[in-house]
Amino acid sequence: MPQVPQTFDALAVRTWCGLSLEALGRAREEIDAINVYPVADGDTGTNLYLTLESATAAVEAVFAGHEVGAGYDVDEGREAGGGREAGGGEPTLADAVRAMAHGALIGARGNSGTILAQLLRGMAQVLAADSETAHTGGPGLRLALRQAADSARQAVAHPVEGTVLTVASAAADAATGAEGDCGTVARAAYAGARAALAATPGQLAALRQAGVVDAGGRGLVVVLAALVETFTGERPRALAGAAEVHARVADASTGVSIGGGIGGVDIVGAGIGGVHPDVCGDAVPQEGGPAFEVIYLLEADDEAVARLRDRLDRLGNSLVVVGGDGLWNVHVHVDDAGAAVEAGVEAGRPYRIRITHFGLGDVHTGGPGRPPRERAQRAVVAVVPGEGLAELYAEAGATTVLARPGEPPASGELVEAVRRAHAREVVLLPNDAELRHTAAAAAEQARVDGVRVALIPTRSAVQGIAALAVHEPERRFDEDVVAMTSAAGATRYAEVAVAERQSWTMAGICQAGDVLGLIDGDVAVIGSDITVTAEAVLDRMLSAGGEMVTLVLGDEAPETIADRLESRVREGYLAVDTVVYRGGRQGALLLIGVE
Repeated sequence: MPQVPQTFDALAVRTWCGLSLEALGRAREEIDAINVYPVADGDTGTNLYLTLESATAAVEAVFAGHEVGAGYDVDEGREAGGGREAGGGEPTLADAVRAMAHGALIGARGNSGTILAQLLRGMAQVLAADSETAHTGGPGLRLALRQAADSARQAVAHPVEGTVLTVASAAADAATGAEGDCGTVARAAYAGARAALAATPGQLAALRQAGVVDAGGRGLVVVLAALVETFTGERPRALAGAAEVHARVADASTGVSIGGGIGGVDIVGAGIGGVHPDVCGDAVPQEGGPAFEVIYLLEADDEAVARLRDRLDRLGNSLVVVGGDGLWNVHVHVDDAGAAVEAGVEAGRPYRIRITHFGLGDVHTGGPGRPPRERAQRAVVAVVPGEGLAELYAEAGATTVLARPGEPPASGELVEAVRRAHAREVVLLPNDAELRHTAAAAAEQARVDGVRVALIPTRSAVQGIAALAVHEPERRFDEDVVAMTSAAGATRYAEVAVAERQSWTMAGICQAGDVLGLIDGDVAVIGSDITVTAEAVLDRMLSAGGEMVTLVLGDEAPETIADRLESRVREGYLAVDTVVYRGGRQGALLLIGVE
């Protein structure tokens, strides 16, 4: 048996995250199935899993950074050179919990994931605090759980009882009365959370009508069960005696009970995961409510965020704003998605914007008047590096996953996108050489779900554009994949970027601030002027021939660069066409494709 942490240290954080992720992976589908509040869109388990996956990846990056002697820049979400000697040993508790909280914040999905991110942030505020008394034992865990529950409740504009907030508060209350080590406190919190979860149908009519417990609260119970396992080495079973909890609501046909399954919780009864098939569809709360879910990360100061809260609260409901120290995650349900995004623009700099329509054709909805959406025969799922390209790909019919510079998507996000595409056949375009293993893992998972997936190893978004250009859904799947693969493979790709540090390259030594021209992934040109470097890269690529040049401009590319490059192609290379797109905030100043 692996060594059980005796105190809350960095290793305990790593273990807890790993166990929580595994447990949520096992429970995801069952939690999705009982999701009826605030919107019956069947994604609570998936959202919690993706949020925890992002937190876990950030913690693992901290440990990896110490193993190789580099630090982990929490603000940038990437490894940063310098600051520690090689073989620096284990990170501190503060390093680990701050990374966990930051990872959850930037990866939070949906209402439940956003609240989970704030719960983890609240714990981190206590565990990472500079004080004379180290918060590594039972008393520290009690304080952390209390801060987590209180901060999560404050982040929600209009807290509702019978939700994950109630379960979190009950866990903190139960922990407060527990004396002992971390294992003792964790057991008490878990028991209090289970009891509160069983009571949720009596607090929310939507849960009572559907015959289910709250999905977000159930997810939190799974995470707390992992906390118990972290400090005791034992996965919690059904609690005995007076502590054993049973919830039986609605009529006997729904058969809801709390037992000893995943994370100590089972949903037993008719229908998938205990939800009676004729109940869930009719139990949708807020019928005729907001049409869109809007989520984005926001860089803004506290005063601007306070004004944003007021404005979004007037626009819609289910408002949750979590974070702090200049970085926030905003979640709201509205009818006017554009107004919600515009409010974020006025408050600061929103990015990673996700807008989901709660339509009648939602994959997860069912019941009278809400028929499940018919699966499409074929879809394309693509990773894209900027908002402009995301719009371009979406217009071409692709389901997109936005990759922020320095923060590549996890496999779970790609799996979610495949499910969102809701097709029998899916072509997956990773558009990044570094994502080949992530995409392969996502493809395997999607195949387990019964989806036929073809992974085309595109290394750049411009190769993906070439593949999309020849995509024909009416062709046989194999023929379509071959044509798309051939088009991508016939497209050479390049990018122009600015060096962040001194480095050895194929073209010699570059200094921080130098302009780099990379062709097919290798540095080919080092210069000082962005446009001149881009011209040199383009000349090298066209020296081998080409019929079409694709230019994708980043937000920080010079205004005149597109005109200069188009003129160069027109004057120097006959019969070569040029097309220009705006990529937005995509990391590279310029992407170039030559077909």
